[in-house]
Amino acid sequence: MDLNQPLAYRMRPKSLEEFVGQEHVVGKDKLLYRTIKADRLSSLILWGPPGCGKTSLAKVISETTNYKFTKINAVTSGVGDIKKAIEEADNPLLNPSGKCILFIDEIHRFNKLQQDALLPFVENGTVILIGATTENPYFEVNKALISRSMVIKLEPLTKENILQILNNALKSKEGLGSFNIKIADSTLETIAEISNGDVRTALNGLEVAVLTTKMNSDGAIEITDEIASQSMNQRKAMFDKTGDSHYDNISAFIKSMRGSDPDATVFYLARALNAGEDPVFLARRIVISAAEDVGLANPNALVIATSAMQAVTMVGMPEARIILAEAAVYNARSKKSNASYLAIDKALSDVANKDTGTIPMHIRNAPAEGMSEFGYGKGYKYPHDYPGHWVEQQYLPDKMLGTKYFIKDENISDE
Repeated sequence: MDLNQPLAYRMRPKSLEEFVGQEHVVGKDKLLYRTIKADRLSSLILWGPPGCGKTSLAKVISETTNYKFTKINAVTSGVGDIKKAIEEADNPLLNPSGKCILFIDEIHRFNKLQQDALLPFVENGTVILIGATTENPYFEVNKALISRSMVIKLEPLTKENILQILNNALKSKEGLGSFNIKIADSTLETIAEISNGDVRTALNGLEVAVLTTKMNSDGAIEITDEIASQSMNQRKAMFDKTGDSHYDNISAFIKSMRGSDPDATVFYLARALNAGEDPVFLARRIVISAAEDVGLANPNALVIATSAMQAVTMVGMPEARIILAEAAVYNARSKKSNASYLAIDKALSDVANKDTGTIPMHIRNAPAEGMSEFGYGKGYKYPHDYPGHWVEQQYLPDKMLGTKYFIKDENISDE
């Protein structure tokens, strides 16, 4: 093992027994565990966040399989690299089995043409595809490839998983075992917390801390909380603002406002801002929530949300966070009514799918002289001429008489 290689690379497991985490798919007697052990692998799409073990799992497979194993990266490879791997798999001298496992890291980076080039060979069994992606494969990978593959959803590693890997790295000769390192369990926990489920970040942070700290008088490298924090970036965001988790987080943000939970609302707002979401995009979602979810239960919410969006546009970050929080919390704490939202959707459905009849003549406009002779506007009662500024008359077309769209609920007042 080349000790000049990054610690995260050196600590990659060589067997399933060394693999830490993802017990729901690679735990003993789980389907993937049994498939790998029996070398009866079918095509896989490994879907999960950075640093959760996708590449490590592919490496384990490469160490246990009897098939030729080829790895390419979708960022730097193209159709030519795919064809070369196929040609080598078909060469009986280079590959007597006639099959190969093709690991494509960041498969979502391949365009449709590149993904289509794989299809015939996955179909006939020449290639056992293992694709790794941080993006939702159901959006980013061809449906034909998805249908021929088993999608494995990997989760962020737990704090306990990362602590186990960090302790292994401190003891292993291939890791940091040759150093005399003094580090408290609480400091290791700090590293695990900051890494936020990404073991690569945790291992890189530990390695930087060790390599940049001078030995004390006892010949030991002592890593404190302060050194550990200085050796790592701020707590890693759990999602990329352009990735699939972007949609999960914004969904949770909206549903927390709708569910009247101000604490969860602020939490998901903070996650979005920490990941670099556009504050104007977040402001627009608050405006939509004010209309859709708060509605007529508190019409002032829409006024505040719209003002907040304008203020965010003018002020920008970092102060925009305060404006966003105020408007979002106001929405969360407001009474809710979706009566207007339901009304317009029902009306749109009727207009699109039914014969709704014609507009009554008495409420039609008669802008040109002579139109009134044909009944346009004839018989219209001007409400302001009547007590209470209201008079009974027909507004809906004959075919829609009696239809109710707006149904007032208990949170809408008459004021």
